[in-house]
Amino acid sequence: MNEKLTLPFDHVKAHEHLSQADKRLGRLIADIGEFPFKLDECDSVYESLLEAIAHQSISGKAAATIYARIKALGADGQCPTPEEILNAPAQALRDAGLSFAKVAAMKDLAQKTIDGVVPSLEAAHKMSDEELVERLISVRGIGAWTVEMFLIFRLGRPDVLPIHDYAVQKGFAILYRKKAIPKPRELAAFGERWRPYRTVASWYMWRAYGRAGKDARKITKNTNKRKAKKKKGKKIRQKKLPARKKSKRRS
Repeated sequence: MNEKLTLPFDHVKAHEHLSQADKRLGRLIADIGEFPFKLDECDSVYESLLEAIAHQSISGKAAATIYARIKALGADGQCPTPEEILNAPAQALRDAGLSFAKVAAMKDLAQKTIDGVVPSLEAAHKMSDEELVERLISVRGIGAWTVEMFLIFRLGRPDVLPIHDYAVQKGFAILYRKKAIPKPRELAAFGERWRPYRTVASWYMWRAYGRAGKDARKITKNTNKRKAKKKKGKKIRQKKLPARKKSKRRS
């Protein structure tokens, strides 16, 4: 799985398009240099998602150890087939280091692969991004972000913008000098100018975030400032209200 594959689109054309559509991004591209990204080898959609489940919410080193144990459950040390995952006792998967939720996710992935919901790699290449997202998020434990990473790093789709990716959000805020990270819908709206190479633009957002270092910490999540201001204003008004005079009782 260490072999690297070339991209299925022209990164030079992507640079030219993005530089013309977005001058600030163009300056970043000129500063950082060309898009050196290459694809990871992908044997099957099923295997890629199986590995993705193992990697969820834990460090890369721990995930690699756990996934190696999962692979050891297969015949000849190869990745277990969907049938082997379904037939494997839940405790065997737990002993490999998986949580109960991940065990359930892997078994659901195996069943949906057998049922044809999860397509073959050949079929996936013929499907649109939207079709793949719709199909694959039906698998337990697989969200839109996981599918987007699959589209980018495994299939090399040129026009994927992971609007919920924290590093992409932060890189955007750094590049465009925002005080807070954008909301997903704001990032999606801005990213329309990057079509049809939003994958490449996303890569440069990752690079902007990566090279910002400690400065990236200054950018925070966009809290609801209006509510905060309203509450503050209400407290000030309450302080300024004169005390009510006590009414005299009639004798």
